[in-house]
Amino acid sequence: MIDLTFSAVRNGAATPLTLAIDKAVIAGWTGRDPVARDKHIAELEAIGIARPATTPIYYRCSARRITLGDRIEVSGGDSSGEVEFVLIGWQGRIFVGCGSDHTDRKVEAYSVTVSKQMCEKPMASELWELDDVIAHWDKLILRSWAVIDGVRVLYQEGTLDHMLPVKDLIDRGFGAKGLPDGCAMFGGTFAAKGGIRPADRFEFELEDPVLKRKIGHGYDVITMPVLG
Repeated sequence: MIDLTFSAVRNGAATPLTLAIDKAVIAGWTGRDPVARDKHIAELEAIGIARPATTPIYYRCSARRITLGDRIEVSGGDSSGEVEFVLIGWQGRIFVGCGSDHTDRKVEAYSVTVSKQMCEKPMASELWELDDVIAHWDKLILRSWAVIDGVRVLYQEGTLDHMLPVKDLIDRGFGAKGLPDGCAMFGGTFAAKGGIRPADRFEFELEDPVLKRKIGHGYDVITMPVLG
């Protein structure tokens, strides 16, 4: 379990909210369009990562891998980030955040489950109430940028109408009981523009064009040497 203090924003006002996260779930292959979903599967297959057993699929990792920090340390140069919305259950409510499922791609080639445990999962510190955005959920936009050799490039971008609806995503993973309190679920991602690749820094955001607001964060990636 890990206690994380977020800012819950409603009607323009931010309230500190400390959540005890005891379960982290990384939902994968959550695309609503099977063509786009299969494109991402093919993208991973191209770098040696096997097709998933099911679509969607719900991987587990330690809740302590979630961080609000602005830097992470990784082993070697084979990891990369990917922007995702994050759903957190708390006292019967669901909050929406934004994070990066930073993953070791070399490890992912032989075990996706193990790869999810290898790297920290940075999150932005701001949350929205799901009830405030569910009516226009499909219009929300995920974006990410990679800073590579000092150049910042758009890495991912897409609207959530390309992802499974929230209810479907929760029902398939948790059934009628819904998203448990203390569970943070990363909701899937989009294909990378130009292919999956490592970066020195990764930045991401979730934009609500209806309520005209954004959740954003960025973090530096510190590469540690692999000596054997």
